[in-house]
Amino acid sequence: MKFFTSLLAAAAITVAGFAAPAVAQEKGMVGISMPTKTSTRWISDGETMEKLFKEAGYTPDLQFADDDIPNQLAQIENMVTKGAKVLVIGAIDGTTLSDILQKAADAGVKVIAYDRLIRDSGNVDYYATFDNFQVGVLQATSLVEGLKLDSATEPKNVELFGGSPDDNNAFFFYDGAMSVLQPLIDSGKIVVKSGQMGMDQVGTLRWDGAVAQARMENLLSSAYTDAKVDGVLSPYDGLSIGIISALKGVGYGSGDMPMPIVTGQDAELPSVKSILAGEQYSTVFKDTRELAKVTVNMVNAIMDGKEPEVNDTKTYENGVKVVPSYLLKPVSVDKSNAKDVLVGSGYYTEDQLNN
Repeated sequence: MKFFTSLLAAAAITVAGFAAPAVAQEKGMVGISMPTKTSTRWISDGETMEKLFKEAGYTPDLQFADDDIPNQLAQIENMVTKGAKVLVIGAIDGTTLSDILQKAADAGVKVIAYDRLIRDSGNVDYYATFDNFQVGVLQATSLVEGLKLDSATEPKNVELFGGSPDDNNAFFFYDGAMSVLQPLIDSGKIVVKSGQMGMDQVGTLRWDGAVAQARMENLLSSAYTDAKVDGVLSPYDGLSIGIISALKGVGYGSGDMPMPIVTGQDAELPSVKSILAGEQYSTVFKDTRELAKVTVNMVNAIMDGKEPEVNDTKTYENGVKVVPSYLLKPVSVDKSNAKDVLVGSGYYTEDQLNN
């Protein structure tokens, strides 16, 4: 009898062991639609969320759309068809999702816009992002500090780059930066020799570094044959790499041509190494691990029938509604604090920065 009881106990443990994963999956499917794999930050975002959702007991369906809008639409539709309870969407083009989000709403699926606002739809329930206006403020402030404008006796030549015009964030970055730069342009302390200003002229479709490099090369050949560039407002590290390549191509960073002050965003590893090497001047660090945690907390609240925590209910009007948002704080990073911020937070290791 004792042996039989032991067998029953062992069987119960075995059954419990097999049952545990099934219990962990009972919370349902969460669709995670990321825009591209061309940027390491989106890969990191997707993989971090996938891990956190699994740990929280959900079945994550992570898809990358390769910067192809029809592909993203098809992937999201498939997530809805498969029974996703919540969609987390980093949109390629925030204006193209209205129809598929109506289908999601009809199926009772909640939608969280992830770091890029989805526009022209009333079916966006929440928005998880960083303070995007502040990102631009940080970029421009770093640019001004790098130019040493406080002690400058002559105007500084600066060129402006914007993000992708189909990404709502790009306008916040640009407007935040111009809140700092426009007064300096108006006073003559900063000169945009090309005359190219405004997102309609400085935007960079799909955040493409090759497009930014080609535009910088054109600016150098057309507006700087008899003058030097002192600074470049770049809203993203992937653009900064292309811009710096164009500058180095005509001799900047060598001899009597110091590298202009070039900003960035996302603290991507090649750009952090560039900052430590004295080429790119700064970047803006957005700890996407924290953004992923905020998103998982939002989903947990939704699934529990509660209101997710938000800290902004005024800023993000998407053309149909003001989307309740949670904004995280960005951090400016340059050579002086890169290791303290990035290694200190565990985002990178010392070996990653040194190799």
